[in-house]
Amino acid sequence: MSVHSSSSAKPDATPGSPGVLFGRSADGLLVALVGETAFAMVPGREGKYFLASGWRIGRPIREWMRSDFYGHSGELADEAAFHLKVQENAEHQREKRALGRKDIFSSANTPWGLSQGATLYAEGVTAHSTAGHGGFKLSAERNREVHPMLRSAGGWYEEDAEWAIVSFTFPHLFTAYERRHAERTIKDSWPDAWEELTGNTLAPGDSRTKDQRAFEVQHAADWIVISAISSEQKKGFVEVVATMGGRRGEAAEERRFLVPEADYKMGRFGFVIDPARHAVYDGPSSFIGWQRRAP
Repeated sequence: MSVHSSSSAKPDATPGSPGVLFGRSADGLLVALVGETAFAMVPGREGKYFLASGWRIGRPIREWMRSDFYGHSGELADEAAFHLKVQENAEHQREKRALGRKDIFSSANTPWGLSQGATLYAEGVTAHSTAGHGGFKLSAERNREVHPMLRSAGGWYEEDAEWAIVSFTFPHLFTAYERRHAERTIKDSWPDAWEELTGNTLAPGDSRTKDQRAFEVQHAADWIVISAISSEQKKGFVEVVATMGGRRGEAAEERRFLVPEADYKMGRFGFVIDPARHAVYDGPSSFIGWQRRAP
């Protein structure tokens, strides 16, 4: 594969295309073109960058502008990370083309509304798109191949997370990029099934669901914030409402605390109150709901 850095160079047209064309936009952004998909390394907050995307920009790279990009595909550390992400997408597009998926007409009823079109991955494996959502439909025969720990009774698998079950079950129908993301999703969302089916144990940090379970066990007897607001009565503090173990519902006892703004940094699963640093507070509240409660 050829990689070009000049905005006047031509994209790679060798076998295995699409190739990758790198350049600079009119406003100085590092950009790239892969097939009809455009990418840009866009400055974000605090000196960071993020990967932005666009599609079918009908002008030469040197005429592109920030306004041509609308998609947000995650943070980037530096230019090397941008190049890696673009190359990864090119690989994905090449593999997807080789898989021979077919776009077909569909007006099927799905759990997310009327299908507005579908992609046939293989016989009995169809991805549907609707006005607001989408997902896969597996035939009864194909659905029987899904492990019972992951199987949907109706053969429908929504596109946010459950699509990963289809990829996990039929990996030969997906690109390497898709398989990597599917494995990450299975680990995060269905860790018990992943461990059972692979024979491997997920370590701390390998699964969001397992990590959250561990957090909840560790802090079952701690006060965990369930809502927070900048205090209007105590400047420089955050007024928070916390419950034991972060439980919610009418039966959960609620307490208010004042937390210095410098301390209040939400963790992955919530902010844990430190009784030695964060005082119980029963004064006037900045929460509308608490303002109506009797002192």
